[in-house]
Amino acid sequence: MAFDSFADFFAMGKHGLYVWSAYGISGSMLVAFIFLSLRERRKVRRQLHERFLREP
Repeated sequence: MAFDSFADFFAMGKHGLYVWSAYGISGSMLVAFIFLSLRERRKVRRQLHERFLREP
């Protein structure tokens, strides 16, 4: 599908609100997933390190 202008590209044939909100929600979910995964990874690593230091 070809667009005549940049504004037409963002409007997406009057479906722009749906299309761009879907991209925005998907992108924010991916960013949140990465952030939460990294935070959980740090937590688990810290717990393992503390357990390692406690063992004789």
